[in-house]
Amino acid sequence: MEYKRIEEITSVVTGGTPSTGERIYWDNGDIPWLQSGCCQNCDVNGTDKYITRIGYDNSSAKLMPPNTVMIALTGATAGKVGYLNFEACGNQSITGILPCDSINPRYLFYYLLSKREKILADCIGGAQPHISQGYVKNILVPILSLEKQNEVVAVLSKLSNILAKEQKVIELLDVLIKSRFVEMFGDMVLNPMKWHDVVLEEISEIVSGLTKGRKSKEKELLEVPYMAVSNVKDGHIDWTTVKTILATEHEIEQYRLLPDDVLMTEGGDPDKVGRGAIIKTPPQNCIHQNHIFRVRLNREKVNPAFFAEYLQHQKAKYYFGGCAKQTTGIASINMTQLKALPVLTPPLDLQNQFAAFVAQVDKLKVTVQKSLDEAQTLFDSLMQQYFG
Repeated sequence: MEYKRIEEITSVVTGGTPSTGERIYWDNGDIPWLQSGCCQNCDVNGTDKYITRIGYDNSSAKLMPPNTVMIALTGATAGKVGYLNFEACGNQSITGILPCDSINPRYLFYYLLSKREKILADCIGGAQPHISQGYVKNILVPILSLEKQNEVVAVLSKLSNILAKEQKVIELLDVLIKSRFVEMFGDMVLNPMKWHDVVLEEISEIVSGLTKGRKSKEKELLEVPYMAVSNVKDGHIDWTTVKTILATEHEIEQYRLLPDDVLMTEGGDPDKVGRGAIIKTPPQNCIHQNHIFRVRLNREKVNPAFFAEYLQHQKAKYYFGGCAKQTTGIASINMTQLKALPVLTPPLDLQNQFAAFVAQVDKLKVTVQKSLDEAQTLFDSLMQQYFG
């Protein structure tokens, strides 16, 4: 099969950023402007950032037409791609790739998507990984006839649409749970139903976790799974990677997670500080690290499903946002602040009704997720078949 470098079959452009100190470059702008975070291995359909014509003329930003394939050069999204569906310009952390008439832009997008792991491995830099525009220009692309490219794109696009629809269903089911919560309990900030307000330490046992790298005098250590900050998302547990740690029998007993424990993070992005999620079926002898708080609720007063959803609503978020300590873009809370979290406590039977509703929705989510996983497996298999 013939291969050609990207620069041989496309036009490659980079962007620029108008001076942030010149408001005339930004205020009331009407030219869409993108940053590297827009590249998330999917279509890019909009932006909330705009620059003015004067800002465009006084920077190195360049307009990219619809159907431009973009690749992020720096940061957490380095190597990720985006498919632009509207005319826009971007900053210097994005390279725009405009294929020639003999290359289907979608074909190039899917090919780069298939090489995500390779590109990521080639990134340089530790805290701020990056690739160069020169690297992008030299990526080798298999050259098929345009007819064959169109066939590949047709198949992969159908599967991609299925994946997007399945993911949307899961998102809508999450919205359904939130809507049901408000319907049953009202706005948590306004508290129109006058629910009783207690602090979290009165209705739960709160424990910090095991410190990584601590020294232990005991010789007999057991390797067990543990929950890290990366596992605890806002409303769900991420099982993508579960690491292990060596711990004593006493430590395992002290930090062992039980079904329906709620895990909460000590720190993170300011808008996500205090995030938490139920761990419904922890692995055997699973424990948690010291940057995670384990909240074990008194079930005679609070249903864990109710509390986990409560954390997603504004009363809890306002509380953590108001008391969190912020340094270098990271916010954190301590044990004392978590214990003082105000929690509204509707009647337990009403909480249990909500928990039963969540359980039914979760069953639907499991079915949809299974279908999503199967479609993703097929998509990945075809990508491997087409691109190696």
